[in-house]
Amino acid sequence: MIELLAGGAHSVVDVIQPAIILLGLGILAALCARVLRLNPIVGYIVLGVILTFAGQAETFEGPVVAALAEAGVMFLLFNLGLHFSLSKIREEARNIFGFGALQMLIAGGGFTGLGLLFGLPPLAAILGGFALGLSSTAVVLGVVRERNQEDCPVGRASQSILIFQDIAAIMLLVVAGSLGTGEALGASLGYAVLKALGAFVIAVVFARYLTEPLFRIVTRIDSSEVLTATALFIALAAGWLTGLAGLSLTLGAFLGGMALADSRYRLLVQTEVEAFRGLFLSFFFMTVGLSLDPSVIRDQWHLILIATLALVVLKCSFNIAAGLANRWSVPGSIQLGFLLGQGSEFALVLFSLPAVAALLGAEALAIVVSAIAVSMALTPAISNVGRSLAGKLRQGPPDEKMDADKAPILVVNLGQTGRLVADRLDDAGIHYLAVEYDRERFERALADGYPVQFGPVGDPRSWQALAISERKGVVVTQGSMDRIREIGPLIRDHAPEIQRIIAVDGMEEDPEIDDDRTIFIDTAKTDGIEHVADEVRALMGMERHLHEAGEAADKEAA
Repeated sequence: MIELLAGGAHSVVDVIQPAIILLGLGILAALCARVLRLNPIVGYIVLGVILTFAGQAETFEGPVVAALAEAGVMFLLFNLGLHFSLSKIREEARNIFGFGALQMLIAGGGFTGLGLLFGLPPLAAILGGFALGLSSTAVVLGVVRERNQEDCPVGRASQSILIFQDIAAIMLLVVAGSLGTGEALGASLGYAVLKALGAFVIAVVFARYLTEPLFRIVTRIDSSEVLTATALFIALAAGWLTGLAGLSLTLGAFLGGMALADSRYRLLVQTEVEAFRGLFLSFFFMTVGLSLDPSVIRDQWHLILIATLALVVLKCSFNIAAGLANRWSVPGSIQLGFLLGQGSEFALVLFSLPAVAALLGAEALAIVVSAIAVSMALTPAISNVGRSLAGKLRQGPPDEKMDADKAPILVVNLGQTGRLVADRLDDAGIHYLAVEYDRERFERALADGYPVQFGPVGDPRSWQALAISERKGVVVTQGSMDRIREIGPLIRDHAPEIQRIIAVDGMEEDPEIDDDRTIFIDTAKTDGIEHVADEVRALMGMERHLHEAGEAADKEAA
């Protein structure tokens, strides 16, 4: 019996050992990337490449590592779905089905045309061209989250385009899967569309009738283990069900997240899933590097570099053209174009199908797959170039004077809290002007499309230049109370009649307010950012969103 148990334990160790080793190496790779000021994504992919050249790729080809990698992408799409409620899908419909379709038509059509020009058969050119038109959902969303760009225009547009691309990828996989099976292509596509619509309807029904009762019961149990298990179950089961239906696992994960987007328990679920998302996603990026063929890299490295350069340049150009065609500004089109300027994990899956590989040829396929993987590793650097270019173009001439912006609200500081406040004001249609003195934050905010001016907020002369007395309110989002104590009197002296809203991320105690025109709000508390936005809405004569919270606070104060 003891020998049997020992043998079973040994087999379990053999199964999980590759994942444990890869996890440990991944931690080391992430630390090295941080030391070198690189995105951890780069460290993970480079680690995979190093292991491949060391002849260790087969060590990590087991089902456990593959399942963890797939789970990482599923959790990423689940998290994206949590931010896309039905109302937001309606709001972003133009970006998803308009801008997304336009980007795929221009990028996919452009690569298809080049494939035909180089003599590829029409079907191979179409499949390969539109596969190259796809961008990496995992990499792009990782970069967007790293930069806190989820709610700025380029972040929202990229997420919407990626959603459409995921839908298009499913259609491409259906087409590729029908090759050589004898099935009618039109029937296969129609059946896939019906299944996708069915999955969407099920997600809507689940969201409206099952989500709230389920989590109401779970939270009453008051068990963190049950809550975590429930969140993981929804994320994984949604993908599993669409996988059983012959659709993408990531589509199911997205729909599962979308089902919870309007739930009062969304933040709770997002918190539970967040740690697993980052952990499992690291396995995906490492497997990208492990998927490369070392002999091809060694013998055809010059062709891979040329192919990577061509892929990135053409992809960025096509994306910029799509942005301009969608009536985006030149800086915005450039930033978005560079952000989406890499290959896709879905393209790697598509090119791995035997029927597609036979159409393209083994050698060409190996070079293209390597170029896609390299482009994904280079995404953080490439997108930084686009962001920098966009920032320089938005700044205009160096001697350009501050325009006479009469926006009623002034936002001081565009750090993380300031950006969140600015996004809420933008969603509410409230015009504002931001001022930032940190050069790095200023350039990033400028590149991301925020209406911001560079100026020393602690210099009294800047308040006159900002026409502060002509505005209705000022929102100060400095992180330090000491800094706020310095700036507060300046605002009061130069504009004693305007409303002053001080947003502080974590107040140990409520500061004493010596006038009736200053409001302190702790943004670290639940709905803190929304409270700031509500005060501005009230100042502008608009309806508040947090009626119940406001009434409760008034009663408590009374």
